[in-house]
Amino acid sequence: MNVKTTLSSEDLARACADAMWREDDASKGLGMQIVQIKPGEAVLSMTILPSMVNGHGIAHGGFIFTLADSAFAFACNSHNQRAVAAQCHISFIRPGKLGDRLVATAREISRSGRSGIYDVRVTVKETAIAELRGHSRTIGGTWVPSAAERDSED
Repeated sequence: MNVKTTLSSEDLARACADAMWREDDASKGLGMQIVQIKPGEAVLSMTILPSMVNGHGIAHGGFIFTLADSAFAFACNSHNQRAVAAQCHISFIRPGKLGDRLVATAREISRSGRSGIYDVRVTVKETAIAELRGHSRTIGGTWVPSAAERDSED
């Protein structure tokens, strides 16, 4: 028996993240992990390695930004519309240190038409070390085939 089901918004967000993760060599290569995915939300983590520390002996801001950007990407792609960053602004609050486990929590602020706004907080334990605001733009296409697309494949 062949039964077609519609995914819940939570399951769809996870399926989108799984599809995106398979293609995301940058995030995987830096040792990032997906902690949680929900519609419009994503939590990713990464540990600061020796190769991520700058001449000041602290986490290079580019790696902190990359973690925040990846969390932003997973949040804005969780609705099964392919989206990319249009612009981002980051504020560094405190330094990250060698061995710190950074956690980036992205949440959707608004989404209308092809545009979205997302806030990302990067923390070490419960202490914020950076805040990113990202603006997304959908580019067409999906991560997961719709029920209609799946029906046409049969």
